[in-house]
Parts: sequence; structure tokens; C-alpha cells
Amino acid sequence: MAAGCRAVSVLRRTLTVSPPRNPARAAGRRRGQQRQHHQQQRCGAPGPPPAPPPAAPRIQALLCPQDSLGCGLRTCYRYLNQTSRSFAAVIQALDGELRHAVCIFYLVLRALDTVEDDMSIPLDVKVPMLHEFHSHLYQPDWKYTESKEKDRQVLEDFPTISMEFRNLSKVYQDVISDICHKMGVGMAEFLEKKVDSQNEWDKYCHYVAGLVGIGLSRLFSASELEDSIVGQDTDLANSMGLFLQKTNIIRDYLEDQLEGREFWPREVWSRYAKKLSDLAKPENIDVAVQCLNELITNALHHVPDVLTYLSRLKNQSVFNFCAIPQVMAIATLAACYNNQQVFRGVVKIRKGQAVTLMMDATNIQAVKAIMYQYVEEIYQKIPSRDPSCRRTQQVVAAIRALSLPAGPMASRHHYSPIYLSCAMLLAALSWQYLSTLARATEDCVQAGDN
Repeated sequence: MAAGCRAVSVLRRTLTVSPPRNPARAAGRRRGQQRQHHQQQRCGAPGPPPAPPPAAPRIQALLCPQDSLGCGLRTCYRYLNQTSRSFAAVIQALDGELRHAVCIFYLVLRALDTVEDDMSIPLDVKVPMLHEFHSHLYQPDWKYTESKEKDRQVLEDFPTISMEFRNLSKVYQDVISDICHKMGVGMAEFLEKKVDSQNEWDKYCHYVAGLVGIGLSRLFSASELEDSIVGQDTDLANSMGLFLQKTNIIRDYLEDQLEGREFWPREVWSRYAKKLSDLAKPENIDVAVQCLNELITNALHHVPDVLTYLSRLKNQSVFNFCAIPQVMAIATLAACYNNQQVFRGVVKIRKGQAVTLMMDATNIQAVKAIMYQYVEEIYQKIPSRDPSCRRTQQVVAAIRALSLPAGPMASRHHYSPIYLSCAMLLAALSWQYLSTLARATEDCVQAGDN
């Protein structure tokens, strides 16, 4: 079972771009990029292209490294752009040296994931590689050139990544090496093991997502942008990852079935069907939706931990980095709940909805209001005869208690027409910005390759 294909999916598929907040800093970064372009000629390493015309300054400031970077670090950012469009953008909104630490953390896990996902590597070779991968971070010449995966450049040029890893402060190195080791062991365990019990589901999600949340939290604290408790409370950090991962797994039922993967726990789905694939049959749609609702109820139990975790964050860039994927996840679960379409196609939140969530999720009170809104949506859809009805109502009540503001909560249904018009205009402009950003990312990568 290709467990590792989701090891970095939490980072790659759920994080969303946050625009730069300070135009003056963005202008300074553009001047730095022009200097970088001239320096590239001397070091011979490909890097970000020169600054674009003034028509799109903010986009370029996000996409390419802002400071005067060495050749190796510029190469790492180029690999980041190639392997994860959304994560490459959002990472550069992080403050200070944390930006580089998270970049290297991502690339190390991406390289590990590429080993795990490469079906051309025999198991007797792959298992020891996964167990020992963290040790290669301290071996300057180690690389792997036999991979057939599309992201194989992170293995073929692993010496550049490991060099920049060793250039990080030791406190960052220790975190990245430790998480890499634990994730490699977990990937090896689930190579030929299916997810049977709900405890194993939690364990699998811990290996491929919870550890990412724990590692990021420890990096946040190590940077001193956040208090030490953020990195020390591994239970909350683990829940952050599990909530995102379970949402991905629930939403992607049909895609995983078509690709021959199974991530729904047997302990749950076996109460509704003989085979997991049977849930996609039209005659089984009623029990399939009941199974879906039970798994969504399971995932919702992580929301209180998510709110507690986010309430501890002080740095704005870290808060945005963490909060946006969480509100996207609750919106996705609300869209999936009691929805037969999960077994017929892809359930996605609307583009305008996504942009609004990105714009709103900038402080803990706003996030609580968003969580309240979407659990209310779920509550209104709970079927009275659903086997999980009672449990779903209980977890919704718990989230309500944590999310309900002290004063009257504003409802979008009561906003004035003028406000709604302005909000719609901002959402349209933001989505146009993000579309342009995505195209600019591709141009940046292509220019780096050439």
C-alpha cells in the first residue's frame, strides 16, 4: 500500500497562498532579487529569474527567495517550486530564518516520500533505505540516482539539500532529523500493512501527517517566533495533522479506489459492506453515506485540539500558515457530510468560498466563527436515523461550546448588500491574484530549468 504518497500531502495539498502584507518589504525584496540574478552568473547555479515588470511585483516577491541566498539555497527553493506550487508560495510568507528551515524540512520529507512511493525499488532495498534515510542528512556525498519518480531530482541532488540542512542551526537540524527518522520507520511499517482498526488509522495518519505537524511545531518554537509550549505539546500538534489527513482520506475515497489504494479503516467500513469498493455501487449508496458520516464524526473530534493549538500562536505568519488549511478542512467536511457525491466524483469547496476563508482566517476569533458556521451546517444535515447521529450531535455541541463568541456572532446572511458586494469584489480580485500567482510559479520554475 502506497502509504507514503500522502506523507507530504498535508503540506502539498492543503496549504494555501497568503499575499505579502507589507508593500515596502516587497519592494526591498525585488531589489534583492535583481542582485541575485547577477550573482547567479558567478556561481553557475540556476535560480529565480530577474524581477518582472512593475505590473506584477507582489507575485514575484512571493515566488522567489527574498534575501541574498547562496547557490545551494537558491537551488533548494527551485526544487520547492517544482515539487509543490502552493507550499512554495506559502512558505515564503513565514518570517525570518524559519522560512529556510521549513523549506529544507519539506524537501527532506519529499525525498523520503519519493523513496517510499517508488514502486521500482524492491522491498528488501526500500525498507532499509526508509529506516536509514535520516542518516544521509549527515553524509555529504549520498544520493540516489535509480529512482523512476517524477520528483527524483530531490534524490539525485540530495547532496545540495543535505548541505543546506547542515547549514541550518543545530536546533533545526535536530528536529528535522528526528522527524525524518520516525516517519521513515512508520512508512516502512505500513508498506505492506492495511489500515484495519481505528487505532491503526490514527497511527497511520500520525506517521504521514501528525509527525509533520509535530515537526513544524517544534520548528516554530525553535525559531522563538512561538512559545516553547507550541513545540512541546505533541498531542495538539498531532491532532492538527490528523484532522487534515483524515479530511483528505475521507474526501478522496473514489480517487483512491480508482488507483487501487485503501485508507478507510476496515473496522468502520466492514459494518456497512463486504468490500470497501462496494460502497461505490449505486445499490449501496445509503449505507455508504452512513459510513461516510461516521468517519467525518471521527475527524471532527480533532477540532477542539485544533482550536486550542491555534489559540496559542502569536506570530501572524505562523498563524496564517496553520489556520488556513484547518478552515479549508472543516469546510470540506461540511461539503462531504451526508453527501452521496463523495462516491460518484470529487467534492470540492467553491473557489470564492476558498478565497473568503483565506481572507478571514487571520485571528483566532475569526477561525472560531468559521468553525461554528460549518459545524452548524453539518448539524442541520444530520439524518435522524443515521447510526452516528447521536455521536455527531455530541461532537458538534462540544465544538459549538468552544467556538461561540461571547457577544452576538455576526452572520453572513445578515450582512448589508454593500458589504456583500465589496466582499464579492475582493474575493474575485483575490482569486485572479492567485491564478496569476500559479502561472507565475510555473514561469519561475521553467526559467530556472532553462
